[in-house]
Amino acid sequence: MPKEMLNLVDKPLIQYTVEEAIASGCTQLVIVTGRDKSPMEDHFDVSYELERTLEDRNKTELLELARSVADLASIAYIRQKRPLGLGHAVLVTKRLVGDEPFAVILPDDIVDSEKPAVAQLAEVAERYEAPVIGVIPIDGPEISRFGVAAGEEVEPGVFKITKMVEKPKFEEAPSNLAIVGRYVLTPDIFAHLEATGADTRGEIQLTDGMQRLLGERPMYARVLEGTRHDGGDKLGYLLATFDFALKRPDLGPELIAFLRERLARIDAER
Repeated sequence: MPKEMLNLVDKPLIQYTVEEAIASGCTQLVIVTGRDKSPMEDHFDVSYELERTLEDRNKTELLELARSVADLASIAYIRQKRPLGLGHAVLVTKRLVGDEPFAVILPDDIVDSEKPAVAQLAEVAERYEAPVIGVIPIDGPEISRFGVAAGEEVEPGVFKITKMVEKPKFEEAPSNLAIVGRYVLTPDIFAHLEATGADTRGEIQLTDGMQRLLGERPMYARVLEGTRHDGGDKLGYLLATFDFALKRPDLGPELIAFLRERLARIDAER
């Protein structure tokens, strides 16, 4: 099972990604897949057998839900035949993207916000006519797990980037602004990704390609509003599940009661 198909409450991670893209104004989507990731394609396709079964059983609400998934957006799929890094995954979309600005969204990163994360970046990209990346502040050694951007704050929460580093040592991080899985890029990034060599793990890093692009044009970072969850991490996935479930009127009250009872039992056993 691809990790992108793990359910966050009752929808797979990849669906949250697609819904965010649509809510941000994207009309054409490209999903980069790979070996054993065909369930992602099947999820957004029409399921005649399921629809017929639901129709025969008069499960109208579930039938409408099943049909709505297939009608979400116009989606194209392209394979990354070998896992050669995020930069390579972006590069394989070159022919499909063409000469238009585009967004990159990683399904592992779930951003729970009133305004979609990509829309937050798109506003800045339009204002400055430049590529924009999403960042969140992280203090402490955990910053080493991320690409890091540094720059001059040009307006509240928006930085003109001067430097980007992929997973620096804590003591060498140029700032506390961690790059997370939201980007609005311009097609000139492709030439720089093609010229970017593989790192020690044999991967092409998107951060390295963006650093090369930074030598030619201004780029900006936007501190994302909302709560970011790491759906690719065990604890992060569990916390995201609790957070989303607690907001649901059909799940929240019973979950709160369960957690209170369980915490009281743990306290009593100490």
